[in-house]
Amino acid sequence: MSLSLNARTRLLVVAPHPDDESIATGELILQVRQAGGEVQILLLTNGDNNPWPQRWVERRLRIGADERRRWGERRRTEVTQALAQLGVTGEALQPLGWPDMGITRRLCDQLDASVEMVVQCLEAFRPTLVALPALGDHHPDHGAAHVLTRLAVAGADGEAPRMLAYLVHGQEVTGKGRVKLDSSVGIHATKMAALACHRSQMALSGKRMRRLADRGERYQAVRGTSVAAESAVLPWQPSRLLQRWLRLTLVDERGVRQWPWRQAPLSMDGQGRYVLHGLDPAAPGPRFLKLHMNLPSPWIFDRWGWCEL
Repeated sequence: MSLSLNARTRLLVVAPHPDDESIATGELILQVRQAGGEVQILLLTNGDNNPWPQRWVERRLRIGADERRRWGERRRTEVTQALAQLGVTGEALQPLGWPDMGITRRLCDQLDASVEMVVQCLEAFRPTLVALPALGDHHPDHGAAHVLTRLAVAGADGEAPRMLAYLVHGQEVTGKGRVKLDSSVGIHATKMAALACHRSQMALSGKRMRRLADRGERYQAVRGTSVAAESAVLPWQPSRLLQRWLRLTLVDERGVRQWPWRQAPLSMDGQGRYVLHGLDPAAPGPRFLKLHMNLPSPWIFDRWGWCEL
């Protein structure tokens, strides 16, 4: 699929953390600005819950609230510098200050308030194009950001913008709806210069971040609504040994519902797949389901993550 950019393009980039805007959408931002369009960055967190790079850079072991706050301020400064490299002024940065590594929890506890904050940004800026994290991104903040953005787009007044999902953490999905952004040596070099402004992250993870940013910018076109149904086949088949610790979280415009796996309204179909029942076919807008384990873990990435029903 092609992407046409011009002076009427108004791009909103939803970035869960500082550096996502450069890694995933740096070239898109540059091309919108070169076409005469406008760009705004909705920064969900300050990236302050980032202990290992902070320990490495600051040569400290203990990190408390004051240290995290200072680290978040440093990352906010870095993202402003990166945007300047991409031709975007600091006034275009809209920070929400949500908890880093806490967007899923915020979604579950404060769904309406969180969606409304994104709606306000959409209605104030009126984007024609929204770049948002992919639902299948393995970072929990990214998947939750997709859900909140989709619900906000569905609930905002005015014409719905075109939505393109970008992937930072995980395996790219091939198939229909993929949009590949054309580039040039100069545009890519400017993007990498923007990435270099995130010095706090490059100090420990520079090689990995450059590898992520070196990939051609590819997006997945996102359709606006889901198909209403009373039941849905799940894409997961978790081991029975794990099921006592698993939870399902269902999110749509009507709110959040959660079940322990063994109490969820599930059945098996003739092909050995799990089917979730009791869905409201009249519920408007998109509907999402997350499978997760209710156990603490040092591993930050999702094992199963979200799916759209």
